[in-house]
Amino acid sequence: MRIVVCVKHVPDMASDPGFTADHRVDRDGVQGRLSELDEHAVEQALRVLDAAPDTHLTYLTVGPAAAAEALRRALAMGGHAAVHVSDDAIAGSDAPATALVLAAALRRLEPDLVLCAMASTDGGTSLVPAMLAEHLALPQLTFAAELTVEPGTATVRIRRDGSRATEELRATLPAVVSVTDRTGEARYPSFKGIMAAKKKPLETWNLADLGVPADQVGAGAARTVVDAITARPPRTAGTALPDEGEGGLRLADFLSGQKFV
Repeated sequence: MRIVVCVKHVPDMASDPGFTADHRVDRDGVQGRLSELDEHAVEQALRVLDAAPDTHLTYLTVGPAAAAEALRRALAMGGHAAVHVSDDAIAGSDAPATALVLAAALRRLEPDLVLCAMASTDGGTSLVPAMLAEHLALPQLTFAAELTVEPGTATVRIRRDGSRATEELRATLPAVVSVTDRTGEARYPSFKGIMAAKKKPLETWNLADLGVPADQVGAGAARTVVDAITARPPRTAGTALPDEGEGGLRLADFLSGQKFV
């Protein structure tokens, strides 16, 4: 079985990234990392690999040169190979264009199972997995809280936890599956894994390799445009209620006045 996990290199939210003049996330001078949500998709792929050692696991990303760091991080956790789609024309692509490029790469890789996180930590749209399934004409199982590839049946099964019900869904492989952060803790790369990742194959493809026209990606082809960005207002000091024996009454009056109770 061949598994491909789509991952993304994102700004570390702890570094407080800003925005450029054209309303894009300013990635220059900001520490990047493998999206935390992607680590859960990597972990699920590795669990399948642990159960079926003949599985071949590849990681796929789209982005600038720095995005290779996300692939090396995933390879340090486990897996066999990685593919980096990098082309200057891709800069500024929205979710539909990203899905177009990923789908072209996936056709070339011919996986049995495509795994994605439920969203990226910088974009958060949750659109790309469904768009991939549409481009590839494959069944999709999204927002999986638990994932199982049933041995010998070419079937993937997930549990999806909703606000009102828990669903169990199945699909015949090949399929596209997105997983949530409820699937369990992702493993940490070992020192041995980090060293081994440096020797694992990492191919770089461009749009010409995939047959994707440059005018279908990038900021010029984006279907969504950010017109303005407003900074979050600074936090103000809270209200202190001194307790001189009647603190409980004062707190109740305050909550009532704010219509919290």
